[in-house]
Amino acid sequence: MIKTASPLVVFDLDQTLLNKQSQLSGYTLQTLRAMDYAGIHYTIATGRSYLSAATILKDHTFSLPQIYTNGVVTWCPTKEHFSFDNSLTFPETTLALKALETDSATPFISAMDDNHQRYLFHGEFKNTTEQRMLERFSKLKGAEVLPMSQMPSQLHITNISMIGPTLDIENAAYKIAKLPHLIAYYGQAVERGDFSWIDIHHTDASKGAAISKLKQQLDLDSVICFGDGDNDLSMFAIADECYAPANAKPQIKDAATAVIGHHDDDGVARFLREKFSL
Repeated sequence: MIKTASPLVVFDLDQTLLNKQSQLSGYTLQTLRAMDYAGIHYTIATGRSYLSAATILKDHTFSLPQIYTNGVVTWCPTKEHFSFDNSLTFPETTLALKALETDSATPFISAMDDNHQRYLFHGEFKNTTEQRMLERFSKLKGAEVLPMSQMPSQLHITNISMIGPTLDIENAAYKIAKLPHLIAYYGQAVERGDFSWIDIHHTDASKGAAISKLKQQLDLDSVICFGDGDNDLSMFAIADECYAPANAKPQIKDAATAVIGHHDDDGVARFLREKFSL
Protein backbone atom coordinates (compact mmCIF):
# COMPACT_ATOMS: atom_id res chain seq x y z
CA MET A 1 0.00 0.00 0.00
CA ILE A 2 1.29 3.45 -0.91
CA LYS A 3 1.58 5.72 2.10
CA THR A 4 -0.50 8.90 1.84
CA ALA A 5 1.56 12.06 2.23
CA SER A 6 1.02 13.59 5.67
CA PRO A 7 2.10 17.21 6.01
CA LEU A 8 2.36 19.19 9.22
CA VAL A 9 0.67 22.57 8.75
CA VAL A 10 2.03 25.28 11.06
CA PHE A 11 0.55 28.71 11.71
CA ASP A 12 1.98 31.85 13.20
CA LEU A 13 -0.74 33.68 15.13
CA ASP A 14 -0.51 37.48 15.12
CA GLN A 15 -0.85 39.09 11.70
CA THR A 16 -1.20 35.62 10.15
CA LEU A 17 -3.92 33.28 11.45
CA LEU A 18 -5.54 35.93 13.67
CA ASN A 19 -7.50 38.92 12.42
CA LYS A 20 -6.73 42.54 13.34
CA GLN A 21 -8.65 42.10 16.61
CA SER A 22 -6.18 39.32 17.50
CA GLN A 23 -8.96 36.75 17.26
CA LEU A 24 -9.72 33.58 15.35
CA SER A 25 -12.56 34.64 13.06
CA GLY A 26 -15.65 32.50 12.64
CA TYR A 27 -14.53 31.59 9.12
CA THR A 28 -11.09 30.54 10.37
CA LEU A 29 -12.61 28.46 13.18
CA GLN A 30 -14.84 26.65 10.68
CA THR A 31 -11.81 25.99 8.49
CA LEU A 32 -9.80 24.52 11.36
CA ARG A 33 -12.69 22.21 12.23
CA ALA A 34 -12.89 21.15 8.59
CA MET A 35 -9.18 20.31 8.76
CA ASP A 36 -9.85 18.17 11.83
CA TYR A 37 -12.60 16.33 9.96
CA ALA A 38 -10.27 15.78 7.00
CA GLY A 39 -7.50 14.42 9.24
CA ILE A 40 -5.01 17.18 8.42
CA HIS A 41 -2.31 17.67 11.04
CA TYR A 42 -1.79 21.26 12.16
CA THR A 43 -0.49 23.35 15.03
CA ILE A 44 0.77 26.82 15.92
CA ALA A 45 4.24 28.32 16.33
CA THR A 46 4.08 31.75 17.91
CA GLY A 47 6.22 34.31 19.65
CA ARG A 48 3.49 34.61 22.26
CA SER A 49 3.77 32.86 25.60
CA TYR A 50 1.39 30.04 26.47
CA LEU A 51 -0.52 32.33 28.82
CA SER A 52 -0.74 35.17 26.32
CA ALA A 53 -2.17 32.85 23.67
CA ALA A 54 -4.56 30.96 25.96
CA THR A 55 -7.45 33.44 25.85
CA ILE A 56 -7.09 33.84 22.08
CA LEU A 57 -7.27 30.09 21.46
CA LYS A 58 -10.03 29.29 23.96
CA ASP A 59 -12.66 28.75 21.24
CA HIS A 60 -10.74 25.97 19.50
CA THR A 61 -8.90 22.83 20.58
CA PHE A 62 -5.44 22.40 19.06
CA SER A 63 -4.79 18.72 19.71
CA LEU A 64 -1.13 18.53 18.62
CA PRO A 65 1.82 19.95 20.60
CA GLN A 66 2.01 23.73 20.28
CA ILE A 67 5.14 25.88 20.02
CA TYR A 68 5.37 29.07 22.08
CA THR A 69 7.90 31.83 22.78
CA ASN A 70 9.56 31.40 19.37
CA GLY A 71 10.46 27.77 19.97
CA VAL A 72 11.61 27.91 23.58
CA VAL A 73 8.50 26.23 24.98
CA THR A 74 6.40 23.36 23.60
CA TRP A 75 3.12 22.39 25.22
CA CYS A 76 1.75 18.87 24.72
CA PRO A 77 -1.99 18.97 25.53
CA THR A 78 -2.48 15.20 25.64
CA LYS A 79 0.29 14.74 28.22
CA GLU A 80 -0.32 18.16 29.83
CA HIS A 81 3.42 18.72 29.78
CA PHE A 82 5.75 21.60 28.91
CA SER A 83 9.17 20.96 27.40
CA PHE A 84 11.92 23.56 27.16
CA ASP A 85 14.54 24.03 24.47
CA ASN A 86 17.40 26.48 24.95
CA SER A 87 16.24 28.49 27.94
CA LEU A 88 18.41 31.43 28.96
CA THR A 89 21.11 30.91 31.57
CA PHE A 90 21.57 33.37 34.44
CA PRO A 91 24.80 34.81 32.94
CA GLU A 92 23.02 35.32 29.59
CA THR A 93 20.10 36.94 31.38
CA THR A 94 22.44 39.30 33.22
CA LEU A 95 24.09 40.36 29.95
CA ALA A 96 20.71 41.00 28.35
CA LEU A 97 19.48 43.08 31.28
CA LYS A 98 22.61 45.23 31.09
CA ALA A 99 21.99 45.86 27.37
CA LEU A 100 18.38 46.83 28.09
CA GLU A 101 19.19 49.50 30.67
CA THR A 102 17.39 52.77 29.93
CA ASP A 103 15.60 55.50 31.88
CA SER A 104 12.41 55.03 29.88
CA ALA A 105 11.53 51.34 30.29
CA THR A 106 12.10 48.32 32.48
CA PRO A 107 12.57 44.72 31.28
CA PHE A 108 10.37 41.77 32.26
CA ILE A 109 11.79 38.27 32.75
CA SER A 110 9.43 35.42 31.86
CA ALA A 111 10.12 32.08 33.51
CA MET A 112 8.51 28.79 34.48
CA ASP A 113 9.27 26.15 37.09
CA ASP A 114 9.03 22.36 36.74
CA ASN A 115 5.49 22.42 38.15
CA HIS A 116 4.28 24.63 35.27
CA GLN A 117 3.96 27.72 37.45
CA ARG A 118 4.53 30.80 35.31
CA TYR A 119 6.35 33.88 36.61
CA LEU A 120 6.98 37.40 35.43
CA PHE A 121 9.75 39.29 37.22
CA HIS A 122 10.02 43.05 36.85
CA GLY A 123 12.09 46.01 37.90
CA GLU A 124 10.96 49.52 38.81
CA PHE A 125 8.22 50.78 36.48
CA LYS A 126 9.28 53.55 34.12
CA ASN A 127 6.25 54.05 31.85
CA THR A 128 2.49 53.62 32.11
CA THR A 129 2.29 51.18 29.19
CA GLU A 130 4.40 48.57 30.96
CA GLN A 131 2.34 49.05 34.12
CA ARG A 132 -0.87 48.28 32.21
CA MET A 133 0.72 45.22 30.62
CA LEU A 134 1.80 43.92 34.00
CA GLU A 135 -1.67 44.48 35.44
CA ARG A 136 -3.15 42.39 32.63
CA PHE A 137 -0.60 39.62 33.17
CA SER A 138 -1.25 39.52 36.92
CA LYS A 139 -4.91 38.70 36.25
CA LEU A 140 -4.07 35.58 34.23
CA LYS A 141 -4.66 32.25 35.92
CA GLY A 142 -1.47 30.39 36.75
CA ALA A 143 0.76 33.46 36.64
CA GLU A 144 2.68 35.11 39.46
CA VAL A 145 4.15 38.61 39.20
CA LEU A 146 7.14 39.35 41.44
CA PRO A 147 9.95 41.90 41.76
CA MET A 148 13.16 40.89 40.01
CA SER A 149 14.92 40.79 43.37
CA GLN A 150 12.82 37.73 44.31
CA MET A 151 13.77 35.62 41.29
CA PRO A 152 15.16 32.21 42.36
CA SER A 153 17.84 30.38 40.40
CA GLN A 154 15.96 27.11 39.72
CA LEU A 155 13.75 28.32 36.88
CA HIS A 156 13.50 27.98 33.12
CA ILE A 157 14.02 31.53 31.84
CA THR A 158 12.17 31.54 28.54
CA ASN A 159 12.59 35.14 27.38
CA ILE A 160 13.12 38.76 28.37
CA SER A 161 10.88 41.50 27.04
CA MET A 162 10.50 45.25 27.26
CA ILE A 163 8.26 47.98 25.84
CA GLY A 164 9.32 51.60 25.53
CA PRO A 165 10.21 54.49 23.20
CA THR A 166 11.20 53.18 19.78
CA LEU A 167 14.67 54.74 19.76
CA ASP A 168 15.55 53.10 23.10
CA ILE A 169 14.28 49.74 21.87
CA GLU A 170 16.31 50.00 18.66
CA ASN A 171 19.43 50.86 20.67
CA ALA A 172 18.81 47.84 22.90
CA ALA A 173 18.42 45.55 19.87
CA TYR A 174 21.72 46.86 18.49
CA LYS A 175 23.48 45.99 21.76
CA ILE A 176 21.86 42.55 21.99
CA ALA A 177 23.04 41.72 18.46
CA LYS A 178 26.65 42.01 19.67
CA LEU A 179 26.20 39.58 22.57
CA PRO A 180 26.81 35.81 22.34
CA HIS A 181 23.91 33.34 22.46
CA LEU A 182 21.23 36.06 22.36
CA ILE A 183 18.81 37.13 19.64
CA ALA A 184 16.27 39.95 19.73
CA TYR A 185 13.06 40.49 17.79
CA TYR A 186 11.39 43.88 17.93
CA GLY A 187 8.61 45.87 16.33
CA GLN A 188 6.06 48.62 16.78
CA ALA A 189 3.84 48.34 19.84
CA VAL A 190 0.10 48.10 19.38
CA GLU A 191 -0.47 50.08 22.57
CA ARG A 192 1.33 53.26 21.41
CA GLY A 193 2.54 54.39 18.00
CA ASP A 194 5.73 55.94 19.38
CA PHE A 195 6.60 52.81 21.39
CA SER A 196 8.13 49.49 20.33
CA TRP A 197 8.53 46.10 21.96
CA ILE A 198 11.57 43.85 22.12
CA ASP A 199 11.75 40.14 22.91
CA ILE A 200 15.04 38.35 23.66
CA HIS A 201 15.72 34.61 23.48
CA HIS A 202 18.60 32.19 23.19
CA THR A 203 19.95 32.10 19.62
CA ASP A 204 19.47 28.33 19.42
CA ALA A 205 15.75 28.65 20.13
CA SER A 206 13.68 29.10 16.98
CA LYS A 207 10.38 28.15 15.48
CA GLY A 208 12.19 26.21 12.77
CA ALA A 209 14.14 24.01 15.19
CA ALA A 210 11.04 23.27 17.26
CA ILE A 211 8.96 22.43 14.18
CA SER A 212 11.65 20.09 12.80
CA LYS A 213 11.69 18.27 16.13
CA LEU A 214 7.89 18.00 16.19
CA LYS A 215 7.72 16.79 12.59
CA GLN A 216 10.14 13.97 13.46
CA GLN A 217 8.23 13.04 16.63
CA LEU A 218 4.95 12.84 14.71
CA ASP A 219 6.56 10.97 11.77
CA LEU A 220 5.11 13.36 9.21
CA ASP A 221 6.40 13.84 5.67
CA SER A 222 6.58 17.56 5.13
CA VAL A 223 5.96 21.01 6.60
CA ILE A 224 3.64 23.70 5.25
CA CYS A 225 3.89 26.94 7.20
CA PHE A 226 2.37 30.42 7.32
CA GLY A 227 3.99 33.54 8.79
CA ASP A 228 4.47 37.27 8.41
CA GLY A 229 7.50 38.36 10.46
CA ASP A 230 11.24 37.96 10.97
CA ASN A 231 10.75 35.29 13.62
CA ASP A 232 9.05 33.14 10.97
CA LEU A 233 12.08 32.94 8.68
CA SER A 234 13.52 29.96 10.59
CA MET A 235 10.40 27.90 9.89
CA PHE A 236 10.32 29.10 6.28
CA ALA A 237 13.87 27.74 5.97
CA ILE A 238 12.89 24.20 7.00
CA ALA A 239 9.46 24.09 5.34
CA ASP A 240 8.59 22.36 2.09
CA GLU A 241 6.05 25.10 1.39
CA CYS A 242 5.83 28.50 3.10
CA TYR A 243 3.23 31.19 2.60
CA ALA A 244 3.12 34.85 3.59
CA PRO A 245 -0.08 36.88 3.95
CA ALA A 246 -0.36 40.09 1.92
CA ASN A 247 0.42 42.13 5.04
CA ALA A 248 3.77 40.40 5.68
CA LYS A 249 7.11 42.20 5.70
CA PRO A 250 8.81 42.43 2.27
CA GLN A 251 11.63 40.06 3.23
CA ILE A 252 9.08 37.46 4.34
CA LYS A 253 7.22 37.72 1.04
CA ASP A 254 10.52 37.29 -0.79
CA ALA A 255 11.24 34.08 1.14
CA ALA A 256 7.76 32.63 0.66
CA THR A 257 6.59 30.02 -1.84
CA ALA A 258 3.73 32.41 -2.56
CA VAL A 259 1.91 35.41 -1.12
CA ILE A 260 -1.70 34.78 -0.10
CA GLY A 261 -4.58 36.92 1.18
CA HIS A 262 -4.43 39.52 3.96
CA HIS A 263 -4.62 38.25 7.53
CA ASP A 264 -7.71 40.39 8.22
CA ASP A 265 -9.49 38.91 5.19
CA ASP A 266 -9.11 35.29 6.40
CA GLY A 267 -6.28 34.89 3.91
CA VAL A 268 -4.85 31.75 5.51
CA ALA A 269 -8.22 30.04 5.93
CA ARG A 270 -9.30 30.81 2.37
CA PHE A 271 -6.03 29.43 1.03
CA LEU A 272 -6.41 26.25 3.11
CA ARG A 273 -9.94 25.62 1.87
CA GLU A 274 -8.76 25.79 -1.72
CA LYS A 275 -5.54 23.81 -1.22
CA PHE A 276 -7.16 20.94 0.70
CA SER A 277 -10.62 21.14 -0.93
CA LEU A 278 -12.27 21.69 2.43
